Amino acid sequence: MDDTKYVYDFSEGRADLKHLLGGKGANLAEMTGIGIPVPPGFVVTTQACIEYEKRGAFPDGLEAEIAAHLAILETATGKGFGDPMNSLLVSVRSGAVVSMPGMMDTVLNLGLNDDTVVGVAAATGNPRFAYDSYRRFIQMFGDVVLGVDSQHFEDALIAKKREVGAAEDTDLTSDDLKDLTDRFKAIVDTHTGYGFPTGTVEQLHLAIQAVFRSWGNHRAKVYRKIHGIPDDLGTAVNIQSMVFGNKGDTSGTGVAFTRDPSTGENRFYGEFLMNAQGEDVVAGMRHPRPLEEMREVMPASYEQLVAIRGTLESHYRDMQDIEFTIEDGTLYMLQTRSGKRTAAAALRTAVDMVEEGLITKEEALMRVDPAALDQMMHPRLDASAPFDALTKGLNASPGAAVGEVVFDADTAELRGDKGDKVILVRWETNPDDIHGLVKAQGVITSHGGMTSHAAVVARGMGKPCIAGASEIKIDMAARCFSVGDTVVSEGDWITMDGTTGQVIVGTVDLVPPQIDKNFEIVLGWADEVRRLGVRTNADTPEDSTKAREFGAEGIGLCRTEHMFMQEDRLPYVRAMIMSDSTEEREAHLAKLLPFQRDDFDGIFRAMVGLPVTIRLLDPPLHEFLPDYTGLMVELERMKHTGATAEQIAEKEALAAKVKALHEMNPMLGTRGCRLGIQYPEIYGMQARAIMEAACDVADEMGEAPIVEIMIPLVGFAKELEIMRDLTVKIAEEVLAERSASVAYKVGTMIELPRAAVTADEIAPHADFFSFGTNDLTQTALGFSRDDAEGKFLTHYIQNDVLKDNPFEKLDQGGVGQLVAMAVEKSRAVKPGIKLGICGEHGGEPSSVKFCHRVGLDYVSCSPYRVPIARLAAAQAVLEDRGAATQGD
Repeated sequence: MDDTKYVYDFSEGRADLKHLLGGKGANLAEMTGIGIPVPPGFVVTTQACIEYEKRGAFPDGLEAEIAAHLAILETATGKGFGDPMNSLLVSVRSGAVVSMPGMMDTVLNLGLNDDTVVGVAAATGNPRFAYDSYRRFIQMFGDVVLGVDSQHFEDALIAKKREVGAAEDTDLTSDDLKDLTDRFKAIVDTHTGYGFPTGTVEQLHLAIQAVFRSWGNHRAKVYRKIHGIPDDLGTAVNIQSMVFGNKGDTSGTGVAFTRDPSTGENRFYGEFLMNAQGEDVVAGMRHPRPLEEMREVMPASYEQLVAIRGTLESHYRDMQDIEFTIEDGTLYMLQTRSGKRTAAAALRTAVDMVEEGLITKEEALMRVDPAALDQMMHPRLDASAPFDALTKGLNASPGAAVGEVVFDADTAELRGDKGDKVILVRWETNPDDIHGLVKAQGVITSHGGMTSHAAVVARGMGKPCIAGASEIKIDMAARCFSVGDTVVSEGDWITMDGTTGQVIVGTVDLVPPQIDKNFEIVLGWADEVRRLGVRTNADTPEDSTKAREFGAEGIGLCRTEHMFMQEDRLPYVRAMIMSDSTEEREAHLAKLLPFQRDDFDGIFRAMVGLPVTIRLLDPPLHEFLPDYTGLMVELERMKHTGATAEQIAEKEALAAKVKALHEMNPMLGTRGCRLGIQYPEIYGMQARAIMEAACDVADEMGEAPIVEIMIPLVGFAKELEIMRDLTVKIAEEVLAERSASVAYKVGTMIELPRAAVTADEIAPHADFFSFGTNDLTQTALGFSRDDAEGKFLTHYIQNDVLKDNPFEKLDQGGVGQLVAMAVEKSRAVKPGIKLGICGEHGGEPSSVKFCHRVGLDYVSCSPYRVPIARLAAAQAVLEDRGAATQGD
């Protein structure tokens, strides 16, 4: 006999049972416990959902537990479930452990049928309310539980309003709504082949099963993938006595945040509707009113709500997202949870709450998602650019974007996957649009408010959103929208400003955003805590300067091949490659040396006093030459257009060299240190340019950079020994010529599995290792990044072969183990060796935390990811402390 407890009354639950009760259920229980008015109810646990997923049926004993708690609920409310004269109606809502707003299903007004609706009408003296609730229930149950497309019900509602001349839903009479319920039941019959279920216990069981199933729906899976939420947690189901905001002019419903979720300002923020149910607010079915107006409409309820706001913030010590309903003047709280917020709001809230004494600095650091800091670096409209706004909506999520108009999520995903910039324009989004929102630059809706689905999801993703742009009239059949006489078709370019709510036809220049004081304060706290250093990957003085502004403590990777590709020096590079002798090659390299020296000079000046790791030439030489096929086409053209014999001979020689340098797999061919060993004069020139630039900067600025010269693609200790000897020889020659003293280090990039496995053999020849995890991932997994990401990798992730793209998040179980092995082996023979990472994983939060755990000294990433790495590195320390505390 399974004696597992699957159902908890609100009075039995607590916040620390979140793993069983889900976030919503745990918080309803917690609010009940601290005396906040919450309609009574009970929670079916996440464990029941997990068992249901395994069996395809309720676990043993669950139906009996539900019945027992239903009886308790009947006693608490004084109503009977299915009693025609005094009917208990309930809501059935999902509640995941980690908040997933709008991703799973809800059913309201459950318990209504042809008998109980008559009783509700009689008991309330309000038949309009009764039939309004009934038609809502049939539509929601039909959609969520029975799988009938909600649009069929919407079409019937629109038709009925047209028939009777009703502008709004609230203009429909009780007779209109009674007729509409009959039409809705007929729709169910037509599309399911059987009648609408009338047994209230059957309705309840079917609804619970539907919510369980919604854990596995497409939009929920996409949301979990985006936010890194495990798939095996399951959802709880909350069964709660209904309270009604649609009973008339003394009833209403709303959604609020205890602080502004866009800016973090300490002000009560939200929206409400009179004579409505909660779904009307979040689904954008009617235009809601600002919360401040509730002070005039229902002053007593507003003051009570303000007091509850203070209680909840003090209790949870975080900004809360709350839902409430007022029934006949009585206020009830239906939900509280930590509010989704923009990065700017997260930072301001964290700083303000520390100043208010609600939380510590350490808690504040853990409140901010490192990846969300990317929002702070989103572009905005150039204030000097001329433009005329076509229309304006609500500024629901900040930031600006430029893109081509698309009208559905599937097109947004398709175009986005191709690299196109698109803006999704919809009447209103719903949770099924999540895959399109991910790929769009931003989203504009013609309906809905600041707490609509589009607004909440866009803020969480850091994408700009304009909601409720009511002048936009969308014609899906013609794939266009109009504002007055202006028509914008799919594929036309528009600009949107989520900060002001402006929609602009055409493209407007964007400029980088400005970092505010809260950004600097929180990152300053992070720097006090973190152990890992944070450097940047930069190849130009401009990138170096920007990275230093973002807090980079040096350069972890400067790629020299980008410098070779510049137009003014490419002829010398090609001439060097075409050379037939070392002497000829050295002559051309001598012409390149001043260019290289100037490159390094600018970077050293930007990073004076900080370490700069310069990787010597890495790619194969053929990358600097024209494409062979193109050359042959050009040769044929020359032969038929009067080119001279000398010109043709020169082109033929170039084609022959390209063909000679061709390799079947150049990534594993003559590149990196293999190139340096074959043509040592190339690396010799680069080492000289580096040291001469360092000496020049030291002379002029009085302080030398910390020079680190990195040899790429080492797989054997002897390779590094040869290249180190060459580098040291050239460096010492320059220092002797200049009578200078500039410290320098020579190390290697660990990007081959053999280098990781034999790190103890390579380490004696290195002052530092830098893990090139981009290439190490390719060589360890046998994946060509360009091919994998465009082809099979997507299918691997969809089919759970891989949880994440290993080029975005470090494969900790595979590639990560190579890194850990190399750390252990190298430090065993050379304890003081400096170890870092320079792949883009160095700016991805979970990868940064891994680097902390395995004992690296620093991470390096692109300039705009430096703040992310700084915060993630601090959180890694705090997570360690938390784990240590739990272990005591």
